[in-house]
Amino acid sequence: MAQDTTVSKLDFKYWLDKATEWGQATTLESQKDVCRHLPQLQEFLQQIYETLKHMNSVVAIQQFPLIGQLLGRLCWNPFVIGYDESQKILMWCLCCLYSSEPQNPVELKANSWIRSLLCHLLSSSKWESNEAGTSSFISALGYTSADYYSHLVKNMVSSLVTELRGNQFNGLNIQGRVSASRLNEISLSCVPLITLPDLTPLLETLLLCHGSASQEVLSSEFLEAVNEAFLKKKISLSETAIFSLWLRHLPSLEKATLYLLDQLVSIQMTSLEEVACVIKDSLLPQAAIHPAIFIIIDEIFKSALLETDGAPEVMTIIQMFTQLFVQAHQNENKQHKFPLKAYFSCCHQPLVIALLRQPSAMHCCQHLKYISEMLKTLVEDESNNSSSADLFEIWFLIARFGEWLDVAAEQLLKAPAEPDALLWLLAFYYSPQNGNQQRTQTMVAAEGIYNQLMMLFNRTALSVKDLQDAVHEADIKQSSAQHLTTHLLINFLLFSSGGHMIAQEYISHMSETRDASREVCSLLLRAAYRARRSREGNRRATALLNGLLQNLASKL
Repeated sequence: MAQDTTVSKLDFKYWLDKATEWGQATTLESQKDVCRHLPQLQEFLQQIYETLKHMNSVVAIQQFPLIGQLLGRLCWNPFVIGYDESQKILMWCLCCLYSSEPQNPVELKANSWIRSLLCHLLSSSKWESNEAGTSSFISALGYTSADYYSHLVKNMVSSLVTELRGNQFNGLNIQGRVSASRLNEISLSCVPLITLPDLTPLLETLLLCHGSASQEVLSSEFLEAVNEAFLKKKISLSETAIFSLWLRHLPSLEKATLYLLDQLVSIQMTSLEEVACVIKDSLLPQAAIHPAIFIIIDEIFKSALLETDGAPEVMTIIQMFTQLFVQAHQNENKQHKFPLKAYFSCCHQPLVIALLRQPSAMHCCQHLKYISEMLKTLVEDESNNSSSADLFEIWFLIARFGEWLDVAAEQLLKAPAEPDALLWLLAFYYSPQNGNQQRTQTMVAAEGIYNQLMMLFNRTALSVKDLQDAVHEADIKQSSAQHLTTHLLINFLLFSSGGHMIAQEYISHMSETRDASREVCSLLLRAAYRARRSREGNRRATALLNGLLQNLASKL
């Protein structure tokens, strides 16, 4: 409680000064400033309420002697009471100050003042209808107050939409019809009412308007408020309107991408179908069909990967996003489809085309060998002639299409003919920055563990010690080789003759640390997703994976 009070007192003077400065927000500058501060003000009011609800009115006034001035000024600011849930929170705060049993004239007067403010908030005053005859006039029309003002808002919205569209039937080219300043004013006036459902047609029309000016005509406060409301699912807009928002306002696109990453990293992933649903719902894969949006999202993903040191959760998110983007691109109308080079301009185009193919059982090994050989040629050339940044671009392209890596690890054990090309592909993925000599060492280590696993692959009677001895015999020391070994071991447990019998125990052995658990969980999630989509319908693998993931969840 003491901490809440201290924080509130520190903020109190700031917000009281702001409320005094704003007045009833009659000037354009004050309106802009109110709009900029509305989200933070609502958070502050919520904190005030959380503090007040634990006090009686006497203690509240003693703790916050200026609370009446603050709430009184805010209640008469139309932008504040029109924003999201601020009006409701103001009413809660006022109710906390109301004395149920007033003991003196001061408390009686305070109660009267609170009642008048509550009546004001509950009445139509925020729609500027204070004339004495308004209520009877509305009743005579056969409306309730709520119905009347709802129709009033709809009519105002319809009028503004008509004004913005003019008489144009082909798009929203409003040059010469509505000035940039008028657009800016309209967009700013929408900010407090963003979440009002009746406002949706106006929001969409504004987002599709560009005017004749070369710079942005809509207020940044409006664009930020729309994006925030969309991310928190407080409004529903068409895909076209959202895409237009992100194309015209880079901060909104960046915030949407980071919001998606935070959302997915913070939840405990139980299936990649769940991850796919969240990503699809964000509309970002669909929006990424616009190359300008794709490039920005891609750069944010790269930064996230570097900042988290290649966290398996982030990598899984990027790979799933890429799959959904590819689906959206393939479903796009051919007349409006951008060429692949628009998205992967810095990448070797034959390699891009090869990776875009869907893995299938038929000719899978041959295609993987083709990818590996093409990649090896590129990497050897890049190592000799280009920078580490170029090498990173090649690696990141492979990482985006990580399903091929999972297929490679599976095929190494299930169809072991000519394993060198597939082992090299995995070795490059797990040690991209190493030179050819170091990667050769990783390959030697990978071959060692691979040979040990193949000797055990067809054994039906298998123990955890057998597998531990095989790993010990391979003597894996390099970090990159250890990650590659984990990838192979997961597939060995899933597809070998006796692996499923020891899978639970050995997975527990592999997942002793949190980092190891996250890596194993990511590999299992991807394997389960592939098993459920497989035409073969491997029920044993699917059931095993579900059990392994359920037990592993307790360690995360």
